[in-house]
Amino acid sequence: MTPTIHREGPYRFFFYSHKPREPPHVHVERDDAIAKIWLHDGAVADPGGLTPRDLQRVAGIVVTHRESFIEAWHEHFGEP
Repeated sequence: MTPTIHREGPYRFFFYSHKPREPPHVHVERDDAIAKIWLHDGAVADPGGLTPRDLQRVAGIVVTHRESFIEAWHEHFGEP
């Protein structure tokens, strides 16, 4: 299961349900590319084929919505 937690423009932000042991992060999909962004600082963990411009945009979106994304992470994975 890959719950979508946010959509903005051409981007879909979601979690892979089988990765709870990693630090909080979100995957971002655009077309056939899927990047991985750390929630604590918005850093790119894996560019996944997104362009540098897209990565800059999604990192900004993650920073803007960091609190709600982290809350969604804890709700989804059942962590404090």
